[in-house]
Amino acid sequence: MNNDKILSVSELTRKIRNVIESSFVGVTVQGEISNFKCHTSGHFYFTLKDEHTQIQAVMWRNRTGSLFFTPQDGMNVIVRGNVTVYEVRGQYQIDVFEIVPRGIGELQLAFEKLKQKLAAEGLFDKAHKKPLPRYPRYIGIVTSLTGAAVRDIINVLSRRFPFLEIIIYSVKVQGEGAAQEIAQAIQDLNKIGGIDLMIVGRGGGSLEDLWAFNEEIVARAIYNSRIPVVSAVGHEIDYTIADFVADFRAPTPSAAAELIVPDYRELIEYIRNFCYNSEQLLGNAVTTVKQKIASLLESYAFNRPKSMVEQYNQRVDELQRSLQNNILHKISIFNEKCNSLQQRLFSLNPDSVLKRGYAIVFREKRVVDSVKKLQPENIIQIHFHDGDTSAEVKKRDK
Repeated sequence: MNNDKILSVSELTRKIRNVIESSFVGVTVQGEISNFKCHTSGHFYFTLKDEHTQIQAVMWRNRTGSLFFTPQDGMNVIVRGNVTVYEVRGQYQIDVFEIVPRGIGELQLAFEKLKQKLAAEGLFDKAHKKPLPRYPRYIGIVTSLTGAAVRDIINVLSRRFPFLEIIIYSVKVQGEGAAQEIAQAIQDLNKIGGIDLMIVGRGGGSLEDLWAFNEEIVARAIYNSRIPVVSAVGHEIDYTIADFVADFRAPTPSAAAELIVPDYRELIEYIRNFCYNSEQLLGNAVTTVKQKIASLLESYAFNRPKSMVEQYNQRVDELQRSLQNNILHKISIFNEKCNSLQQRLFSLNPDSVLKRGYAIVFREKRVVDSVKKLQPENIIQIHFHDGDTSAEVKKRDK
């Protein structure tokens, strides 16, 4: 052992690192994600595992923007990267620069998990849905300028309601950074005053092509929008998270344009019919009023107004006499009740009782209501109706 070179832990770790990092460059690994964490710094940390073992993995912030989906625990993926050694812990890991879901099933799983999460938070609640304006004048469109969707929307809007003002916010609708651009566009249009309605969408495509509209960042931007949002993503059979959050879902971009504005030709026809019907109604009303006036002019009141007034004066006099009699009768009844109550009160007056030969006995300023309360030689006071006197108890019979 004395002849062997002694290595420090750092030296040994560095040698292992040189061997590993030079031997495992650009490796492709398949496994299941667990312990996934998006750090506040923007870096992704997770474990990649199979049924036998596991390896730590990291994806730095400058690479996470290239993903068209958000990794989640339980998702089977294929990653590509370099194996590196974290010397501080003597731990090897994969420095990931690409993650791809392993088949459509994994994307569908991610879709369902995010859907359940946002539903539990209330992002799909009908109570939060904003009504669409009936006659919008200023519309914002968030889509790609190079796609067919924007041409379809503009053609339909121009045909149905050519009086609109339209602002187009061009964004990427698939691939790296698409979700971030869409979310930013929704936020920016909310800062512009006067926009009545917003269409967010794109043409058809595969699940991977439409994935930007399944990202949480887009869902929350739609939810927080003060402007009503119509989602118009893909074809009628395509459903995205954006469709569930939006205030209204259109099956296609063209259908969105059809739904949000009326056909101006139908409006013109409606106005013409309204004016015609109003004219007919007004004419009928005038005719009815003329007939009522003619009937009134022929009535008894217009022909003999003095006689009508005399009849009403007579009726007023009768009502006045009846009212006076009723008042006098009620006053008489009230006087009788007052006299009766006065007599009852007088009969209950203590002085009236004393005048009939009764007296009130006091001892020490307290009323004596029983002979048992008195003893021989007690001094008592006796109150009569016309004065007071004192006496001494000689004996008590009971």
